[in-house]
Amino acid sequence: MSHTLHPLRRQRLQRSELAVPASNPTMIDKAADGPADYVFLDLEDAVAPPEKEQARKNAVQALNDIDWAGKGKTVSVRINGLDTHYMYRDVVDVMEQAGDRVHTLLVPKVGVPADLYMVEAMVNQIEQGKGYATRVGLEALIETALGMANVEAIAQFGGRLEALHFGVADYAASLRARTTNIGGLNPNYPGDQWHAAISRMVIACRAYGLRAIDGPFGDFSDPEGYKDGARRAAALGCEGKWAIHPTQVALANEVFSPPEAEVTKARRIIEELRKAEAQGKGAAALDGKMIDAASEKMANNVLAVAEAIAAKG
Repeated sequence: MSHTLHPLRRQRLQRSELAVPASNPTMIDKAADGPADYVFLDLEDAVAPPEKEQARKNAVQALNDIDWAGKGKTVSVRINGLDTHYMYRDVVDVMEQAGDRVHTLLVPKVGVPADLYMVEAMVNQIEQGKGYATRVGLEALIETALGMANVEAIAQFGGRLEALHFGVADYAASLRARTTNIGGLNPNYPGDQWHAAISRMVIACRAYGLRAIDGPFGDFSDPEGYKDGARRAAALGCEGKWAIHPTQVALANEVFSPPEAEVTKARRIIEELRKAEAQGKGAAALDGKMIDAASEKMANNVLAVAEAIAAKG
């Protein structure tokens, strides 16, 4: 093991992340009472330019009026991109008026580490100026060719950064890739054309202590297609996925929750390794298969998720 270690910066249960346009207060209220682990109030793509200002006000009001943590949720706000004139007011208004209520800011279309530096500097100054005791985290959307080309450098940013998300729609547009729908597979490609991108992002996340989250699947009339995409992302190391429709939340929670049999096996692995350790052995056998220190790490990953789900109630 390298002496250079980057432990997980912040553990949050993030199996399902429901995207909610902040221009729609009714949808915000429903999301607050729904089953999603995470809710992000969207000020960016889901909000038309004439509605940006009102959406920002709605987000601030929802942050202040709703006890998100009390409802077992992490609440985030997706600000507008740094290439727009909406972004600075998003950060200033949300942070000055509800900076002690929002948990993270989701920064879209991050292309270089300096994009995060700008947002971080603003958040730092506002928190200091307002005297907040809380600390808002940052999450970054990797959804452009530039962002993916720099994903390792972005992951190394440090500071408040907690997670990277794969934004498949804008990423496909950035690459000029042919695709059937948002997050869907092109039948002309022999496999999953998003595999390499998600894998690269996940590697960067795990190398530098970040959570890795898969993005949207646009066809909410295709639950099996959604679950297939979620399973592929989970197999690569993602710990959650966006839901662009409330019906997708339960699907994400299902896929990214370890089955009871898997949790039981994880506990058995730990138990057998403790017995082996007491006998001076570094490895053991379980159900006819060898288990060792690497098995324990994998088992602990499963148990950490199970414990977080149990704690949520």
